[in-house]
Amino acid sequence: MPKPLSKAEIEDFREKLIDAATRLFAERGRQDFTLKELTTELGVSPMTPYRYFKDKDAMLAAVRARAFDRFADALEAAFAKPGPAPMRARAVYDAYVDFAKREPSAYRLMFDVSQPDEEKYPDLVRATARARNTMTDYVRALLKEGLIEGDPELIGHVFWVPLHGTIMLEMAGKLSPECDATTIRMTTFSALINAFLPKRKK
Repeated sequence: MPKPLSKAEIEDFREKLIDAATRLFAERGRQDFTLKELTTELGVSPMTPYRYFKDKDAMLAAVRARAFDRFADALEAAFAKPGPAPMRARAVYDAYVDFAKREPSAYRLMFDVSQPDEEKYPDLVRATARARNTMTDYVRALLKEGLIEGDPELIGHVFWVPLHGTIMLEMAGKLSPECDATTIRMTTFSALINAFLPKRKK
């Protein structure tokens, strides 16, 4: 009879399972991902994943929730650094790009995967909302210091869309060699920030 696993051992295996699932979901997509491939890679029985997750979609939800939490951890830590709002906003920007480059599989699963019935997974809903707040916290700080004006949700999305777009194009190798992704991002942000300057500063 197998030795019962400790709580720490169970959590350690669950993390290994999620690590492997993150990569396979990103490579195969939701439709082509198979639990058989996952269990073969981990060297466990076909029924093992069902001890931790109800089905494939529950596993994907857990994988994505962890990705959103890790993403939020990075951006929240950047925003918590001391300094004026522009410096903290730049730290958030750098943390965002760094996360996408450091964990491309997790990044793709966060923003490039359509999962039905997301509301059925409370932890995913929570983690998604937490990550979304990182898109506006730094904007609210800029607004509080009077450096820009407007709706923080709109401004956060206006800045996020080109940032995400350049990252995905860079990951896909679709940018011209003459167009450095960092230069594109900074040029875009410089142009966009002017649209939200207080009227007295324009």
